[in-house]
Amino acid sequence: MFEYKSEVLVTTIKWVNDRANETDVSRLDDLINKRTEEGWEFVTYSYMANTAGIRSAILITFRKEK
Repeated sequence: MFEYKSEVLVTTIKWVNDRANETDVSRLDDLINKRTEEGWEFVTYSYMANTAGIRSAILITFRKEK
């Protein structure tokens, strides 16, 4: 049985045409590595584009055994 944890990472800019901001990628790596050190396993992510704004977000889901 697993316990799940989801987090939202707000990007500094909207990612367009497969172009990601290096700062955002670094922040994403840091979050994944931090949670992994805490015993969480990365499961999935979803990019949530904001069509009206200049920023978007990434929904990241982790899991670990109970």
